[in-house]
Amino acid sequence: MLEISRAFHVSRYYAVRSYFTPHAGDVARTGHVERNASVKAIIPAAGLGTRFLPSTKCTPKEVLPVLDKPVIQYVVEEALEPEEVTDAIIVTSPNKPELLSYFQPDTALEQLLRARGKTASADAVAEAGGLPVDFRFQYKPNGLGHAVRSAADAVAGESFLVLLGDYVVPARDICDKMLEVSRAHGGASVIAVAACAPEEVSRYGVIAGERAGSLARAEDVADCEPGAVWRISGLVEKPDPADAPSNLYIVGRYLLSPLVMDLLADQAPGAGGEVQLTDAMARSLDREAMYAVVIDPLSGYDTGTPSGWMATNALMAASDPRFRDEFWDAIEVRGGLTR
Repeated sequence: MLEISRAFHVSRYYAVRSYFTPHAGDVARTGHVERNASVKAIIPAAGLGTRFLPSTKCTPKEVLPVLDKPVIQYVVEEALEPEEVTDAIIVTSPNKPELLSYFQPDTALEQLLRARGKTASADAVAEAGGLPVDFRFQYKPNGLGHAVRSAADAVAGESFLVLLGDYVVPARDICDKMLEVSRAHGGASVIAVAACAPEEVSRYGVIAGERAGSLARAEDVADCEPGAVWRISGLVEKPDPADAPSNLYIVGRYLLSPLVMDLLADQAPGAGGEVQLTDAMARSLDREAMYAVVIDPLSGYDTGTPSGWMATNALMAASDPRFRDEFWDAIEVRGGLTR
């Protein structure tokens, strides 16, 4: 029996309740990603943030700051970087009003800052409030697949991006790479993967498949080096190192076809009793091709744990010319860092 899922459409200016009912007879559609075609990005951000408790009782982990912006703004800006992407859809919990508030225009604050000569701060507030962001609500934490399905009405039968909301990619280049591969393969789904040490594969979901080419200007890279492209034949969750089909693990960036969204409509709960996105992706392999593009494992920062969030702030502060000198001065005042 299919569960009827509710989705809230919340823009910056109004809230409209809509009801989305998946049908067992839904027909899979092929979403072809043309250059300049309209693509929307889904950013799941409805989790409880249990690793950050008790801080996340009052502050969602997605709005914790990295330097001078919350984590979620970095993800939204990355999602909007490709010219094809027109909107970012944040799937959140109704218990996180801070996310909606952050992306609303705040004219009064802007005017106050400008009156006090704080033009740069006023511009930053205006920029955050002007980003094309909409929201959907996930009322019950029922897995990543369920969160993505909550935004089905927003993508309307087209290919869509998924960016996990706790992974920061300063270069903002992964989505463009996935779109490039998809265009080269008839609008196929594409995911980002990175190489790990073979003995570490049991910590990740990894791909099975074979080499299928390279990104432009990366023709000479080895199979597991950034720029390599693979055709996926299977997805394996946390395999034993002796049985792992590869050491390429799935990073939190996806470009998915309409078929995957359709399959999520009747996806049975998987690991942890939750609806898993990778289960629907695995089912899609019987009906259409899926590819992976290898990225540099150091191209992104995982802010999903307190240690990862702290390391992200330190590493980005040390490399950002706006903060670098004052950051190292502050460290040296305390006597430097030693392990």
